[in-house]
Amino acid sequence: MKRLLGFAFGCLLISMPLFTALAQSDVVLPDVEMTEIARGFSRPLFVTHAGDGSERLFLVEQGGRIWIIDEEARLDTPFLDISQLVSPEANGAGYSERGFLGLAFHPDYAENGVFFVDYTDTSGNTVVARYHVSADDPNLADPDSAEIILTQQQPYANHNGGHLVFGPDGYLYVGFGDGGSQGDPNGNAQNRSVWLGKILRIAVGTEGDYTIPEDNPFVDDANAAPEIWAYGLRNPWRFNFDRETGDLYIGDVGGSAWEEVDFQPAGSPGGANYGWNIYEGMHPTGGRPAPEDLVLPIIEYSHREGVSISGGYVYRGSEIEGLQGIYLYGDFGFGTIWAAWRDDIGDWHTTPWLTNTGYTISSFGEDEAGNLYIVNYAGVLIRLDPAA
Repeated sequence: MKRLLGFAFGCLLISMPLFTALAQSDVVLPDVEMTEIARGFSRPLFVTHAGDGSERLFLVEQGGRIWIIDEEARLDTPFLDISQLVSPEANGAGYSERGFLGLAFHPDYAENGVFFVDYTDTSGNTVVARYHVSADDPNLADPDSAEIILTQQQPYANHNGGHLVFGPDGYLYVGFGDGGSQGDPNGNAQNRSVWLGKILRIAVGTEGDYTIPEDNPFVDDANAAPEIWAYGLRNPWRFNFDRETGDLYIGDVGGSAWEEVDFQPAGSPGGANYGWNIYEGMHPTGGRPAPEDLVLPIIEYSHREGVSISGGYVYRGSEIEGLQGIYLYGDFGFGTIWAAWRDDIGDWHTTPWLTNTGYTISSFGEDEAGNLYIVNYAGVLIRLDPAA
């Protein structure tokens, strides 16, 4: 099934009130189709690829399963099922921020068959674990291969973070929320001695513990956790590297008023402080002085326009002319998809590109070719395609 969405100059081609509001720049966003690839998933949270040339997609369900989509069809058996290890809230009624939250394949997966997962365990704490594909079937993981890499006690049930991604440097980046409740009552995000409210950067291989890269920004600070790469984050819900430039974009979920996108240019030495809980977006929260190392977001939007950001990707596919180099991100509650870009003098622009989509956007994803996908929490996987 395909839904045709016409957006050039706000042209409406279907019954839902979808339109484009272009920012003041010379970028004209293209028409696209939203192609349904598969449905019937239970609380899907993420989709990615293994980088092994198979062109398969791997979709994560919050309750603890990874499904393979091969040639636009879901296979009958999960690639991995760890539902018995995952917090039961992820399979219960109502909304939960716990569960199976992250998946990343080793850059050498085609040779070593290693991948990493992030989940909230039955005690409510974060676990990052390594798994191997089975020796006999590339469509099945070996559930007995699990090795726990790290764990983190979670003081509250929300803001678990959970995203995993390998950077262009080959290191694994691990996202943690501030530990939950409201307003970061324990001050975790600004406390460099704890992992909460941070992005970690670690070196992982096919076996054994992780090690700490020698050039991590706080390795020589006795008062800081050496794994920390960035801090001052509330709940980084999906961060990704531009596959062409290596720039890092972070979607950080806001508190009472503002959602934000943080940016780290390629080649950064790390150590950026993105401000929470002294700042929310570009706004001070309580009259405290701005930290000397504060890095303000490149983009923010208010809760009049959305409720919870889902960070996305810079489009690097070859199929949709006019999207090259555009960063796409969305809102979980409103279903809006924004487009953002930087002009020739370095200024950032953003616009609500696809509005009133009807989707509950839990994540975006890429395939090996750079095509972009939308994960609808209602159980559907959608691909952005060029308009017919």
